[in-house]
Amino acid sequence: MESLKQIHIGTFIEKRVKETNISLSRLCNYFNCDGRQIENMYQCEFLDSHIILKWSKILNYDFFRLYTQHLILYSPQQSMGYNSTSLIEKSGLPEFRKNIYTKEIILFIMELLETNIKTKAQVIQEYNIPKTTLYKWFNKYRNLN
Repeated sequence: MESLKQIHIGTFIEKRVKETNISLSRLCNYFNCDGRQIENMYQCEFLDSHIILKWSKILNYDFFRLYTQHLILYSPQQSMGYNSTSLIEKSGLPEFRKNIYTKEIILFIMELLETNIKTKAQVIQEYNIPKTTLYKWFNKYRNLN
């Protein structure tokens, strides 16, 4: 989970390609490029969103979830109100009512607690996880890690 602090998308894509055993020729046909260009994408820390979307489709993996998990861990929703003194205007964008806590994030938080790297109070404050949610996780997941 620590690798989500600094996301190198090419590394994640290359790992998934190896897991799925998709041939280089199939990837080249799909992206309409040569093998050298595919290898170059593996070296990229950043890729355009439409390229990431194509990788997500061919590899059956939501690479955007990596960024979502990063936002949940390192920039929780409430801390994203950059200027809390100004009036918050209604956005035309969809509003998300709940954070998406994946099992990986929950286990990461549980590991921090069980290894005494962070206290419950620190986790609540730093990751903006509601106290009741954290206690529910603790009761449900503390023996799974």
